[in-house]
Amino acid sequence: MTNYYLAQINIARMLAPIDDLIMADFVTQLPPINALAEGSPGFVWRLQSDSGDATSIKVYDDDMIIINLTVWESVDTLRAFVYKSNHYGVLRDRKRWFEIFKGSYYALWWVPAGHLPSTEEGKERLEYLREHAESPFAFSFKNIFPQPADE
Repeated sequence: MTNYYLAQINIARMLAPIDDLIMADFVTQLPPINALAEGSPGFVWRLQSDSGDATSIKVYDDDMIIINLTVWESVDTLRAFVYKSNHYGVLRDRKRWFEIFKGSYYALWWVPAGHLPSTEEGKERLEYLREHAESPFAFSFKNIFPQPADE
């Protein structure tokens, strides 16, 4: 049994408010994509409000920025969900609904098994990655850091 899981945060700035027609196709895909994540091998947890997704959870002063925060058993299980499942279609089409971010819009980091990261923790990791080089504190799929050693 592993002592660490992989946490990930990603943010996006919407082209229009969530209830605008521009966002309708994205919003329609939320329930099946969230269900796909929850049923995927290695899925542990995802941030969600009572509505079943995280689109109403505000972490930034900009109401157009939405957040996604999840925990996975490993890099491989998260990578498979992101790039090898139906989620990839949403990722591929993101320019239809979201602005292009300058700099990092997602960050990965290891958390102790059983720990559920807060939105502030995720925001801190993403901001660190945007301001500094990748490190064990925050990294991307391009430069994976190993799980911390057990003490």
